[in-house]
Amino acid sequence: MQLRTLGRNGPKVSAIGLGCMGMSDMYGASDRVESIATLHAALDAGITLLDTGDFYGMGHNEMLLGEALAGRSRDSYQLSVKFGAQRGPDGSWLGYDARPAAVKTALAYSLKRLRTDYIDIYRPARLDPNVPIEDTAGAIADLVKAGYVRAFGLSEMGVATIRRAQAVLPVADLQIEYSLISRGIEAAILPACRDLGIGITAYGVLSRGLISGHWSPQRSTDARDFRTHSPRFQGPNLDHNLALVEQLRAIAEARGISVAQLAIAWVLARGDDIVPLIGARTHARLREALGAVDVTLSADELAAIERAVPPGAAAGERYSTQGMASLDSEHG
Repeated sequence: MQLRTLGRNGPKVSAIGLGCMGMSDMYGASDRVESIATLHAALDAGITLLDTGDFYGMGHNEMLLGEALAGRSRDSYQLSVKFGAQRGPDGSWLGYDARPAAVKTALAYSLKRLRTDYIDIYRPARLDPNVPIEDTAGAIADLVKAGYVRAFGLSEMGVATIRRAQAVLPVADLQIEYSLISRGIEAAILPACRDLGIGITAYGVLSRGLISGHWSPQRSTDARDFRTHSPRFQGPNLDHNLALVEQLRAIAEARGISVAQLAIAWVLARGDDIVPLIGARTHARLREALGAVDVTLSADELAAIERAVPPGAAAGERYSTQGMASLDSEHG
């Protein structure tokens, strides 16, 4: 497995990370045995970066990881943990809490659920509009000094917030959606992160399966699946977006790879400071994603991809109106 460094002074991690959310939440029912087996297979394949959040399944995802990682050497993997999202017992979203006391309390619970003494990268899931980012960063700085956290990360933050956070505590990476059909970071956020020496961990590289090459209009989802309500998966938007996928399929087939491998390889090609997070929940999807690491796209292939899916080509926003409103990255 190739390695990449998160930011100028951040940790060295595998070139591809594993996003674990779908093993507990957001995409409908999941299989515990298959999830743990997939986690083990990812580690055995050399993936070191595991991304989770304390609100994924209301703690379930962290407990799943704690179980799956039992017996593994702690220095053989890195845990990236998001905190701050507040949820009700029915799974509803209640806002964000990034006050210093809440930060430290959330970390204490995460350590227990993950069965570990420290978190490698700790990050607020979103900007808390009621708490200055300096206060949140200061609380994490305290946790770094105490040895409970190794590095500070951000998620879906805009340029102004990133710069303010960096002034308090060096930021290792910004976690943010980035894919062939979600390229908003290229205008200002990506250049700012590069100027500051901050890496990018890119989630949604397959746009939640939309550009994986495996989605079809006939595919059913249950009420717990985020995609049931996602604008890009609705009606004419879905038809438009799947037409883009078919254009990518032609390029992928000419190369002898899958659409998913093409999409992941494109993100890998955007810079050594970008680490894609893949949301594989099964062995099959993991094996497919891992195949992208060895794909080097030619200049002609990259140009063909740009013609097939130029910036702004997707139909629909990446979140609902309420979800988009919570993204400092879209407004800051």
